[in-house]
Amino acid sequence: MPANIVIGTQWGDEGKGKVIDILASRAQVVVRSQGGNNAGHTVVSGGQTYKLHLVPSGILYPDTMCLVGAGVVLDPKDFIGEIDEMERRGISTKNLKIDPRAHVVMPWHITLDGLSETFRGGNDIGTTKRGIGPTYMDKYERCGIRVCDLIDPVLLEQKARSTGELKNKIITAVYGGQAHDLDAVIAEYKAYGERLKPYVADVSVLTYEAYKAGKTILFEGAQATLLDIDFGTYPFVTSSHPLSGGVCVGTGVGPKMIDNIIGVAKAYTTRVGKGPFPTELFDETGETIRNKGGEFGTTTGRPRRTGWFDAVIVRHSVRVNGLDGLAINKLDTLSGIGDLKICTGYVKPDGTKLHDFPSSLEELAECAPIYEEFPGFDDDISACRKFEDLPETCRKYIERLEELCECKVVMVGVGPDRDQQIERQ
Repeated sequence: MPANIVIGTQWGDEGKGKVIDILASRAQVVVRSQGGNNAGHTVVSGGQTYKLHLVPSGILYPDTMCLVGAGVVLDPKDFIGEIDEMERRGISTKNLKIDPRAHVVMPWHITLDGLSETFRGGNDIGTTKRGIGPTYMDKYERCGIRVCDLIDPVLLEQKARSTGELKNKIITAVYGGQAHDLDAVIAEYKAYGERLKPYVADVSVLTYEAYKAGKTILFEGAQATLLDIDFGTYPFVTSSHPLSGGVCVGTGVGPKMIDNIIGVAKAYTTRVGKGPFPTELFDETGETIRNKGGEFGTTTGRPRRTGWFDAVIVRHSVRVNGLDGLAINKLDTLSGIGDLKICTGYVKPDGTKLHDFPSSLEELAECAPIYEEFPGFDDDISACRKFEDLPETCRKYIERLEELCECKVVMVGVGPDRDQQIERQ
């Protein structure tokens, strides 16, 4: 039985939640591999909207095992809040498990995230200030607190006090901030540990056992390829690996267990935060796409920057993730906005043309897009359920995306609901 990975191919917010939800309905196990509550999946099902940040999308299916891997950084307060919200809405969390190796977001991580962004001034990264980067920093500095520490009151007190004292010195002496009351923090987090203890289990083992039993497994991550710490638009990136390779590291599975990797993109491009965006639209068309597409962050509510589809970016994602197929979402958003454009390459000020995505942020910033233009469409395509039902202009647009991105388009989204997804294979 297949093990599938779903990956974002742009800067995130591509509608991975809907694709994941469709595949989760066919999976017996859903595993979250990396990231934290700095990202979210919006899933529309049965007329209900669910905004998930840490809990895997399979939670909507009562018989599906939902696993949070070691590569995730867990804010226990928010995680418990999500659990309580699910239960309040009649959704069971009995099959939800957290890996004991996952690192815990502590209050000083959130404080340091905000202080460091303020210190950077105009050179800030544009983080969500939820402590994700500082938590990963402590993980690699080997002074982090893990879920296995959180559920052990003695270990938690020892580690929180020693690390907390150091962080308080940095907060006060370096940034001039206010120190945390460690006694209060320890008491609060001991309560979180007690609450989460029943949910803790070895996700790597559970995933491997499911694989050996022939169960269908879906791996989901947060963010997207262009936010990868190595292969994204550094430094305007996240602190983990949203690539397909990061799934294996973050969940403790071998790459030979993976059968199928699906990348998700919008029929246009969006991003939040700072950094170069070659196809960005600053005109009425960009504003129309933003409003029609509801381009406001799930986690922060921030308006997203909008632009034309960038095939250079998605082609880069196809390569670094080894994609088997693409899901193109929000094609319906482009209805009625006039002629469409696709970026096929970049040109530098000296006339040099680039086919591949540059590694340097400075080089990307000076690139201008090379466009192909396509006739637009005014049709309401929200009721289309087969590729052949789409207007010819839409079909040609998708077929050209396939050629430019060098990957088969296997899904086309024509609306927000689960049943508004055309599957081609």
